[in-house]
Parts: sequence; structure tokens; C-alpha cells
Amino acid sequence: VKIGQKTAVQTKTVKKVQVKKKDKTDDPVYGNNDDDFQDSPMYKVVLIGDSSYDTEHVVERACAIIEDMDENRATHVVETAIEVGKATFGKYPLESAEMYKEQLIRSDPTIYADVEDENKQ
Repeated sequence: VKIGQKTAVQTKTVKKVQVKKKDKTDDPVYGNNDDDFQDSPMYKVVLIGDSSYDTEHVVERACAIIEDMDENRATHVVETAIEVGKATFGKYPLESAEMYKEQLIRSDPTIYADVEDENKQ
């Protein structure tokens, strides 16, 4: 090679190929069994009766806080709670039930509520 002479440079490129492994028919497939799923436990949001409740205030707050609550149902729950001592707004997953309870309690004036396991007798 003489000085100043142009030389050809060759570079090799390697192409990476991902090989997918095929499952054999005798290999067990985990996680596709629908029987493994269980319904999450449900909890009741309970309105504790208090004769000092302003029905309109409780109905308004319940409709604003609880997702599927309408005015007629909320009015019925409030009247039942005042007469009987407690009444159920509905059944929800634990996290939602606790959130609804906390928001009702934080209302001004306070609305007394509790969360009970739906299977509790």
C-alpha cells in the first residue's frame, strides 16, 4: 500500500433476529384458566339515622357523592334511616365504600355513615 492510495474499507453488520419459541402441545399453559377469578367482596354503605338530619341536605350530598344515587332513592334511604335507625345506600367494593363514607362524614353538617361487610349478619 502506497501513501495516499485510497483503500476500500469493508464493515460487517450483524442483524439480530428474535426467535420466537413455539409452545408444544404438551406444555401446560398457565394463567388462562377463567376459574381462578373471584368477585371482590362487596361492602354496604350504611346511613346511620339521626333525627336532626335535614333530609334535603342529606339527599343532595348523597347524590353528589355516591355515583349511582338518584334523589328518589336517597330520600327513601334517609327516611328509612330516621325511622329504623340505619339504612343502606348500596353495595360497593371496599375502596369505594370507604371513600363514600369519608365524604359523607366530612359534610357540613355531618352525615353519619358506616361501612359493613355485605355478608355480615
